[in-house]
Amino acid sequence: MEFNIRLLNDSDYDNTLVKWWSDWDWTAPGKESLPLGGTGGFMVSKGDVDICAGFAYFTNSNIAWCEFIISNKEYKDKDRNDAIEYLINSLSKSCENAGYKVIFTSVSHQNLINKYQNCGFIKTQEGATEMIKFL
Repeated sequence: MEFNIRLLNDSDYDNTLVKWWSDWDWTAPGKESLPLGGTGGFMVSKGDVDICAGFAYFTNSNIAWCEFIISNKEYKDKDRNDAIEYLINSLSKSCENAGYKVIFTSVSHQNLINKYQNCGFIKTQEGATEMIKFL
């Protein structure tokens, strides 16, 4: 069976994504911090099982940002990595189709770094400190 991909909808955040972030011991980003209030990304599924989701931030420059890749921890099929790479490639294609020339992401987990590299991303730096300021 092949993967299906769709745009995230209003109920995905509360009904699916928050649980997935909790399952992986991550704090869910606030809906207001996600593109289009949580609908600015894609969900990959197989049959009726949701596997992974991620977001694309579009800027007013030629740089887009892909972030908050999250997956269903309970999905154990061998094609899990393929599904995540399918998501990354789909996010990349949506950025390209929107006219962006560069896609940035910030990743710390080696498995996800490997998946991004498999999708053509280039590692530019290691050991950077991410910083954020809440206003």
